[in-house]
Amino acid sequence: MASKRTKKKIRWLLYFVFLLLAIFGATMVYKWIEYRKAKFTRYEAFGISIPDGYDIHGIDVSRYQHLIAWEEVKKMQVWNIEMSFAFIKATEGVGNVDPQFKRNWKKTRDNDIARGAYHFFIASKDGKLQAENFIKQVSLQPGDLPPVLDVEQRNGVSKAVLQKEVKKWLATVENYYGVKPIIYTNADFYRQNLGSEFDSYPLWVAHYYEKQQPRIGRRWQFWQHNDSGNVNGITAKVDFNVFNGDSTEFRSLLIQEP
Repeated sequence: MASKRTKKKIRWLLYFVFLLLAIFGATMVYKWIEYRKAKFTRYEAFGISIPDGYDIHGIDVSRYQHLIAWEEVKKMQVWNIEMSFAFIKATEGVGNVDPQFKRNWKKTRDNDIARGAYHFFIASKDGKLQAENFIKQVSLQPGDLPPVLDVEQRNGVSKAVLQKEVKKWLATVENYYGVKPIIYTNADFYRQNLGSEFDSYPLWVAHYYEKQQPRIGRRWQFWQHNDSGNVNGITAKVDFNVFNGDSTEFRSLLIQEP
């Protein structure tokens, strides 16, 4: 007959095994729930998978998308997904202007697509002069998205210099338009080079092929989730984005009537 001590050991062993099974089962249930939440749906017409759970979708373009037939972009709808907004490259550095900007800027508004203009930032150039380049080219109207600073390279300067010049661009642009600019960058660059000092600015973050949302520890407004989508009216591959909110939140982000 087993001793009391042996029986006690067996009970503790069974309890331990049960605990391990419970933990394992809970982990599998959690992973299953996360998998269900983090579902992508493949859209053959767009040529990519798009994360579920977002209602407002858009693209961003520059001269690399060549001559765009915006009326075809506007008409394209696959299931419940259509292109509701477009970010358009306007300027770069202290003097460069995207050759397709003026046309894209006009045609998006003509086709009732919410438009936003962005500046590609050169960290080794003066931030204020770069802001003035953007301001010369971009006239914002009610219904437009706030101006965007695309900052994704240090161009050989220190983190401190980068941040100083970025702040100059942001302050100059905000003072001129009276609206807080959006920062665009990728998740790693934001963590390593910008961080908490810029957390008050709306964020458009690039983080490709994540399942449900970008991995970044702050609130974000736009997520560039794929860089190789297809859209009617555009012959080249194009970046796809989602807005993190509903239609009311989207409208509240747009430039308002004075």
